[in-house]
Amino acid sequence: MRDSSYSSCPIAGMGDKEAQDRRPRDMPRERLFGAGAGALSDTELIAIFLGCGLPGRDVFELARSLLERFGSLRSMLEATPADFRGLRGIGPAKTAVLLAVVEMARRALAEKAREMPFIDSSAAVEDYVRLLIGTRPYEVFVCLFLDARHRLIDSEESARGSLTRMAVYPREIVRRALAVNAAALVVAHNHPSGAAQPSASDRQLTRMLRDALALVDIKLVDHLVVGRSAVFSFAHAGWL
Repeated sequence: MRDSSYSSCPIAGMGDKEAQDRRPRDMPRERLFGAGAGALSDTELIAIFLGCGLPGRDVFELARSLLERFGSLRSMLEATPADFRGLRGIGPAKTAVLLAVVEMARRALAEKAREMPFIDSSAAVEDYVRLLIGTRPYEVFVCLFLDARHRLIDSEESARGSLTRMAVYPREIVRRALAVNAAALVVAHNHPSGAAQPSASDRQLTRMLRDALALVDIKLVDHLVVGRSAVFSFAHAGWL
């Protein structure tokens, strides 16, 4: 079945003969409906997102150029509005749609973390914090408050700093944990430099926070350090 909404948008840069030679089943939307979204390449998914090409460039060429510009689909999804500024084919409307898609993914991951115990959904929690703070240009410290079954109660930004420095106060985190009746806690912060390896001060803060929470019988389950392409887990490293 031909998708009329897709075909009504001309593919710029394609001559009539070239457009006729592209069979309906070769078009991304037709393939999506016929074989499922998982069958599409990253380039095809971006082409669907763009909808149209530009004068002299068809939508697939434009999609490939964006993928090359960001290096990966994940990097494109984690980009900030400033990263899209000035890029041909990505105006304010497309940027807004992309940011909305990322926010929907973030909320869906948060819902999954709320429905399942942390021990069964650690990958979802890592994805969630990466989407939440992974692309911030400054350090952010967030707390994920868990109930007795290690399901997510709420997440809060506890501190915000500069590119290289941030002040975190364990006493304030303990106070908030008691206020929301948390039984356990996962904390996370990002490294704007891109490296996920924790610093000596990260390890010291983790020990202080773990000990402060233990005084009120709240367990620090993990401390996640979010880099550009990886997430470091204190729990997985055996440091908690």
